[in-house]
Amino acid sequence: MDVAIVGAGIAGLACADVLAAAGHRVALFDKGRGPGGRMSTRRVDQDGARYSFDHGAQYFTARDPDFAAQVAIWEAASIVARWPAAGDDAWVGTPGMNAPVRALAEAHSVSWGARIEALSRTDQGWQLDSRPEYYAAVVVAVPAEQVAALVSPYAPDLAEAATATPSDPCWTLMAAFDTRIAVAGDALRGGAGDPLGWAARDGAKPGRAVDETWVVQAGSDWSATHLEETPDVIVPQLLAALAERATAPLPPATYTAAHRWRYARTTGRDSGVTWVADLGLGLCGDWRQGPRIEAAWLSGQRLGQKIA
Repeated sequence: MDVAIVGAGIAGLACADVLAAAGHRVALFDKGRGPGGRMSTRRVDQDGARYSFDHGAQYFTARDPDFAAQVAIWEAASIVARWPAAGDDAWVGTPGMNAPVRALAEAHSVSWGARIEALSRTDQGWQLDSRPEYYAAVVVAVPAEQVAALVSPYAPDLAEAATATPSDPCWTLMAAFDTRIAVAGDALRGGAGDPLGWAARDGAKPGRAVDETWVVQAGSDWSATHLEETPDVIVPQLLAALAERATAPLPPATYTAAHRWRYARTTGRDSGVTWVADLGLGLCGDWRQGPRIEAAWLSGQRLGQKIA
């Protein structure tokens, strides 16, 4: 059958893999400009230099056997590599965190820059906004905060469940420096209430350039308290938090920017996937499974299997 998937992050793409393998025709729609989502890699040019930052998810683990098998395929294709600085079981995409999402997306028809604001269901099937195509089924694979507006006319209970599963926000600093920062190791950890919840020497990850680039992610509670502040206010605060962990003053920064993730980390746990067969409506994503990249992939896979 024809299936539309709203959201081409790792959950939506994992679902698409299973459905396509079962012989269904799948079309994906994503509001982003390209593959990545919360696994995005930002590349910037500054005064003749090009910098790269994993400003979303920093690494992932592979503990489930099915996901571990997928990671092994990615490793063989040089799409991922281990990163011991974050832990013995930590992996990163190469040359950027978006590499696995990009590889999954290449196998499917994805409409990028397609913000879907409404679903409608008729006797002919599902329509997305005013697009002329009809689909026998639709899968919603977006953050919980964006689910209710799409599904509430048809599944108010699922809309209510999504509304009750908020995501924690995260302010993220991207910074490049002239010389190496005096910090032992390549990863730092803090608490939820700290301006430095996590920091990583991004350029030290496998497959990266040798630039002294850093990503500093504020703790979730700190980010929520400062959510509506502007980047020019956030940047110096996160730089100061990084400086506090260094044993010498920070060298001059050649580039700084801040990004606000309103929906960074789900609070959802083990709700399972949802397939309403009589409606042809499915829901998947990390908010149904747990706050990890692995959980998002598993959610998409399991929904695809349930539909197929």
